[in-house]
Amino acid sequence: MEMDARDSTGTAGQMPVVVRLHDHGKASRLKTVLRISALSLLVLATLFAGGFGWFANKVSHLTTPANPAKADAIIVLTGGQSRLDAAMDLLASGKGERLLISGVHPSASRRQLQAATGGDKRLFSCCVDIDRAALDTIGNAEESAKWIESHAYGTVILVTNNYHMPRSLLEMRRLLHGAKLEPYPVVNSNLDNGGWLTKPRALRVLFTEYNKYLLALARGIVPVKPTPDGIALAETAAGG
Repeated sequence: MEMDARDSTGTAGQMPVVVRLHDHGKASRLKTVLRISALSLLVLATLFAGGFGWFANKVSHLTTPANPAKADAIIVLTGGQSRLDAAMDLLASGKGERLLISGVHPSASRRQLQAATGGDKRLFSCCVDIDRAALDTIGNAEESAKWIESHAYGTVILVTNNYHMPRSLLEMRRLLHGAKLEPYPVVNSNLDNGGWLTKPRALRVLFTEYNKYLLALARGIVPVKPTPDGIALAETAAGG
């Protein structure tokens, strides 16, 4: 009976040790997973912050060309009066044969648009096409690609704000086959030498655009092809 009692006591005394060892193994694995997760997040955050710094620095150093080379045509993406003014000036100076204004609100008439730009009526009537179908930068790229290919243009000046230029070029170059884009960034405020760091509004715009740029890069994993049903032809001057 004593033997049985000792054996029973000994066996019972060993059970908690087994349980504690098992719990210790779980805790160790959990700590390892947490350390790896924290390190991964730190690396991703560092890459994200470094990428944003590169993007902001690149954008802030973009300048408007003083005398761009002549191209076959000009495209301007709506989003600000300064963009339209710059595009009309390029057209008036003979830097392109035709101008496409992409992303015009459906309710805006040709007359209203011409009055807003203040350009020459005859020049606007003969040489400006209007795209009302595009709702965003992806739509701008699709409509612009259709317009470029339908006219068989080889070189095109692209006009948009400096912060918007990298994403615009990225989206358009996916759809173009052979045509060359010449960027014409419009600069509304001087942000070089780190000036964007001291301007909250500029910092917010750059941060938002950087996130959109990353999403555009991610979309590049899946081939993007315009479909006939999803893209409307740009409105020509003759049909305006």
